[in-house]
Amino acid sequence: MSLRKRQRSASSSRLSTLSSPAPHAAAAAAASASASSPPLSFPNADLVLRLHLDPCPDDGADFDAGGEDQRGSEAPSLDLHVSSASLLRSRYFGALLSDRWSPAPSSAAGGHLSLAVAAAYSCAHPFHAHVEVVRLLHTLDFAGAIHSPADALDILPVALQLLFDACVEACTRFLEAVPWSAEEEARVLELAPLLPAVEAADLLVRITPPPAASSSAAGGEAARSPSEAMLHGLIHSAIHGHPVPAATKAFVAMLLKDYPSRDCVQKVLDEAFLSRLETVKELMGKYASPDFRVAVDSDEREAIQRLNLQSAVLNVRHLLWLIERMVEMRVADNAVKLWSEQAALTADLQKLLNDVDMWKNITPGLPVLVTRCTLRFAHSVVNGETLVPRQVRTKLVKSWLPVLNVCRNMVQPMQCGYKSPNCQELEETFLQIISTLPVPDAQELLQQCLGFSTRNVDDCPHLVAAFKTWFRRAGRAPQGAEN
Repeated sequence: MSLRKRQRSASSSRLSTLSSPAPHAAAAAAASASASSPPLSFPNADLVLRLHLDPCPDDGADFDAGGEDQRGSEAPSLDLHVSSASLLRSRYFGALLSDRWSPAPSSAAGGHLSLAVAAAYSCAHPFHAHVEVVRLLHTLDFAGAIHSPADALDILPVALQLLFDACVEACTRFLEAVPWSAEEEARVLELAPLLPAVEAADLLVRITPPPAASSSAAGGEAARSPSEAMLHGLIHSAIHGHPVPAATKAFVAMLLKDYPSRDCVQKVLDEAFLSRLETVKELMGKYASPDFRVAVDSDEREAIQRLNLQSAVLNVRHLLWLIERMVEMRVADNAVKLWSEQAALTADLQKLLNDVDMWKNITPGLPVLVTRCTLRFAHSVVNGETLVPRQVRTKLVKSWLPVLNVCRNMVQPMQCGYKSPNCQELEETFLQIISTLPVPDAQELLQQCLGFSTRNVDDCPHLVAAFKTWFRRAGRAPQGAEN
C-alpha cells in the first residue's frame, strides 16, 4: 500500500464532507498561493511536510509521498520544513512516524511527508488552517493563535483530523467561553458529533435543551418543555411586580406574537388565564360569602373586603391583558368556553354591583374592566377570530347578560386609563351572537334583552333590528314541512 493510500485511510472522516468550494477554483487558488509563498520553516526542522490540495477525495486519484499525482499532473501544494519531534504531539503523525509503517516514511521519501488537504477548506487560503495547526504543534501557543470563534472553528477540524488532542481541547475551551453568531453556532453543531463526549457536551449544553423529564415531581403531570417554561416565566414577569409593567407587557406580547408554535402559546396563555380567573373567583366569592359577613365585626370586614376587591381589580386587569393576547393570536377558544361557564362568578359580581356604596368607594373601575373582558371575547366570536360551538355562544350570552343588565344603567367614571364601558356596544355584540343561534334559543335570550330598550324607541335600533330578524325567521315554514 502506498503512503498516500495509508494517509487517506488514516484521515478519512466526516470532516471531508463539510461544504466545499468548486474544486477548480480551490485548485487555482492553491496553485497561486504555493507559487507566491516561500516554504515555511520551523525550528529544528528535519522533515519536509508537503500539503497538497485534494479537490476530489473520492475520485480514485493517488499521490505518492512527494505529492505527485499518479495520473501525471502536479497537485497544488505547499512545503513546510517541520520538526519530527514536534509532529509527535499529533497522534496521527505519531503513528505515521512510528516503526509500525514499513518502511518508515522518512526513509522511503527522503525525509518527506505528504498530507492531503480536502477542498472543503477556504478557497482563498486552502492551506491556512493546516499551517496554523502545524505551527501550534511546534509552539503550543494556543492563546496567540485563537482570538475568535472563527479561528477556533477553522483550526478545530484539522486538529481533529490529525488527532492533536491539546489543540482540540484548547479550541473547545475557547468556544465554550465566548458568544457565537448564528453561523458559528451552525458550525459548532456540525462539528459536535466529531468531538469527544465531554467536549461536545460542554458546547451542546448551551444550544440544545436537556432531556425532558417524563413527569413532573408532583402529580405525575407532563413537565413543561423549556420553551413553555420560558414563556410561562415571561408572562408571570409581565404580570407581577415589574417596575415598568406597560413596557414589559408590550415586549412579552411581541415575543408571544412572533413565537412560531401557536399550540405552545395557547397552552401557556390558557394556563395563565385559568390561574388569574381562579384568583378572581376566590376573591369575589369571599366578598359574597354570607359566612364571612357575620364572622367578623364591620370595621374588620370592611378592611378585608377592601383588600379583596382591590386585588380582584388587579387580577381582572391581568385577565384583560391575557384576553387581548389570546384574541390577537386566535387562540382564545378554550378561554371563551371557560368564560361562558362562570355562572357563579357572574352571580357574585351582581351582588357586588348592586352594593353601590361598596364598589363605588373601593373599586370604581371593576365594572369597566369586567365589561371590557366580556366585550373582547364577544367581539372575537362575532368577527370570526374565535370559533366556538353554538352551545358555547349560548352560554356566553346567558351567563354574562345579567351582568350587562346591571352595568348598563350605571354612569361609570373613567378609571385606570380605561374609558367608561360602552354598554351599547356590548348589547349590539350580544344581539349579533343571538342572531347566530337556533330560533328557540334566540327567542329565550331576546326576551331577556328587553332592558336594552329606552323611553325612546329610536335610541335602540339594534334591539328593533334583532327582533325583526327573529320574527322574519320564525315566520317561515319549518324546513321540510308542506305548504
